[in-house]
Amino acid sequence: MNRMVLITAAIGAVIAASAPAQAKGCIKGAIVGGIAGHYAGHHGVMGAAAGCAIGHHEAKKREREKAQHNTGQAPSK
Repeated sequence: MNRMVLITAAIGAVIAASAPAQAKGCIKGAIVGGIAGHYAGHHGVMGAAAGCAIGHHEAKKREREKAQHNTGQAPSK
């Protein structure tokens, strides 16, 4: 198996094990970002880190929108 894929998977596993409550979106983002980073110039680790951050941000945004929808509040900007 490719070395960068193994590193990306290991980073994802460490993140998931260390903070499961905060890992929403991070694992999927890390996998996608790691693969994209690997193919875009052998920067799989940086791609995994960026993907994790973006995935976590998007998951939190969806969670906020769902909570606002459930309470009937207007979305804040």
